[in-house]
Amino acid sequence: MTEQQKANGHVQTVSVDDEPTTGVEGSQDVTAELCALAPIGLLAELTHRCPLQCGYCSNPIELERVANELTTEEWCSVMRQAGEMGVLQIHLSGGEPCVRKDLEEIVSAASEAGLYTNLITAAVTLKRERLEGLVKRGLDHVQISFQDVDPENAEHIGGYPGATQKKLDVAGWVTEMGVPLTVNAPIHRKNIKSVPAYVDLAIKLGAQRLEIAHAQYYGWAFLNRAALIPTYEDTLASIEFVEEARERLKGVLTIDMVVPDYYAKRPKPCMGGWAKGFMNVTPAGKVLPCHAAESIPELEFDNVRTRKLRDIWLDGSAFNAFRGTSWMKEPCRSCAFKDIDYGGCRCQAMAMTGDPRNTDPACALSPYHAEMVNFAKEEASKPPTEFLYRNPRNAAKALKAKEETLLPAE
Repeated sequence: MTEQQKANGHVQTVSVDDEPTTGVEGSQDVTAELCALAPIGLLAELTHRCPLQCGYCSNPIELERVANELTTEEWCSVMRQAGEMGVLQIHLSGGEPCVRKDLEEIVSAASEAGLYTNLITAAVTLKRERLEGLVKRGLDHVQISFQDVDPENAEHIGGYPGATQKKLDVAGWVTEMGVPLTVNAPIHRKNIKSVPAYVDLAIKLGAQRLEIAHAQYYGWAFLNRAALIPTYEDTLASIEFVEEARERLKGVLTIDMVVPDYYAKRPKPCMGGWAKGFMNVTPAGKVLPCHAAESIPELEFDNVRTRKLRDIWLDGSAFNAFRGTSWMKEPCRSCAFKDIDYGGCRCQAMAMTGDPRNTDPACALSPYHAEMVNFAKEEASKPPTEFLYRNPRNAAKALKAKEETLLPAE
């Protein structure tokens, strides 16, 4: 990272050397393929039930009730349809997927459909015998989230006593069984100083991959932004450490990093582009182009109970709403980067500006950009607030509250 980049007070999120420039004409190739015939990956949110209460959770504020969850056979049908249409990877998530008593049947269906099956878990309820059974049924990979390396702080963040030791136990079993392990490190103000310790932990556990994922501020994280947004200086220090660690640990540990958009100059290509290579199925069967898409009120989502997965992917109205570039307003429409970042995050544009078609405020060309950066720095300069923990009671309170959006620069 250059001194000029530091001086500008922004963090780069896309590895492109040129700056976005007003008036630069982008590609006019209207024949470019808008999407593949099937996404590479599918996130299956089996449930919104979870023993943890993390205030940065990516689940929607309105948590799905147990009575509305897909049945075992409905989830198995999703797995079969995904395999038939050419999906490669299935990510079993939640909430906490291990609270589903039929997880074994779902894993078997995914494996039989030829899907690479990844379990994303908090691990606090997972027993060794059950893990062994899941592996025998075809589970290929396990991701375990650690709220912090420090046990006391981890318990405070997740609202679950004794969580860290349970996670360490499960991580040990995973590597003993020869299953690839990813350590998930959700980063924010309350644990950002632990980034070096996360790297040490991943190596100690024998993980193949570490994901340093700064909180993305929509949903629960948007509600808790005053507690979560780190300072620019701490953010920069964490990024520089990860860049150094990546070089030092090549061949030992793969480190992926998602940086916070609030300090960005240019938006990331969210989900690789809207409805371009990813889809999400909610606990109740709604099919989304990204896991936060329900934050955009105007969108209508098809359900696997009433429509085939392939049809939804190719022709669903929510998937086609922001697919490609024809929907874009200026300055995105004429920007040279529109086929690289695809306009950034639609959910963030909705959360911060009230219009999902606006340029992602993470982009320096957005009229809302300066306000967002100042907003982040202001929030980070204040003493952190306590979490609004993610649970049904707080969800009900939050749904009654109204959030203000940013105002564009004059």
